[in-house]
Formats: sequence, C-alpha cells, structure tokens
Amino acid sequence: MNNKTLTILTLVLAFLGGFLFFYRGGPTKELVPVVNQANQKTTTKQTWETKTEEQANVTVVITPIDLSLNSKEWKFDVVMDTHSVELDQDMIKIAIIVDDQGKEYKPIRWEGAEAGGHHREGVLIFSQITPTPKSVELKISSISDVVRSFIWQLK
Repeated sequence: MNNKTLTILTLVLAFLGGFLFFYRGGPTKELVPVVNQANQKTTTKQTWETKTEEQANVTVVITPIDLSLNSKEWKFDVVMDTHSVELDQDMIKIAIIVDDQGKEYKPIRWEGAEAGGHHREGVLIFSQITPTPKSVELKISSISDVVRSFIWQLK
C-alpha cells in the first residue's frame, strides 16, 4: 500500500470509530411524562353547535368557543350582520347567560369590533358557572328591539 491509501484508510477508520463512539446503536430511551392520575382531569375538546337567528333585518350567529369545566372563562363567538340597522349596542350591557335554574350572569368583557356599522364580530366572555348547569341560554337584547335567545345543553 502506498502512503496516500494508508492515509485515507486511517481517516475512514478514525471517522467510523468516532461515529460508533458518539452514536452507539444501543436502545434509545423514550421520555414519558409522569402523570399523577389521582389529580388528573380528563379534558376533551368539545365542538359546540353554531346557532343562527334572523329577525328584524339582523342576522346574529353565535358559536360557543369554550364552555369546559377546566376553563375559568366561557367564551362565545358573536357575528352580527345587517344592511339596515346600526349595530351600536354595548355588548356588555345587552347580553346575559341564564342557567337551567334561571340565574342570570353578565359578561365580564367583550373582545371585538367597537360599536357601530353594519357588521360586528367579537367574543363575549363570561366567568365560568359553577356548579356546571345542565344548559345555558345566551340572551342578547336591544338589537332592533328584539330579544334573541340561543340555548345549549351542557350535560
């Protein structure tokens, strides 16, 4: 063998040796998170039905975003469309949810379009109701002097 072949062979063996040293082909360990099953809550993502109501030239579409037991806030996506009425209502003042016992809850905030115009979209946010009722009704009043009602069964 000549010097050039011997040098190449030495470099290849050094490379393979280093590769085997750092990347041994032994079994790899998979890290599995430890879960305390006594305190574990089962969470399932639930999809809620979208409800639409068309009255007095205004279409209101409501979709619950989160009504889970694990959430401190219950959220409803609200979309309003019209071609003839000004949508200038204060959503905090005109919306409530009512539980299956008739108790009313006011929203804690509105995250969305400011009052005015013919199209508004946003999220009405309420504090979680505990204990969880069997159903909730979202009522929105004072849009074209109509009370709109949307009901979802929770249990």
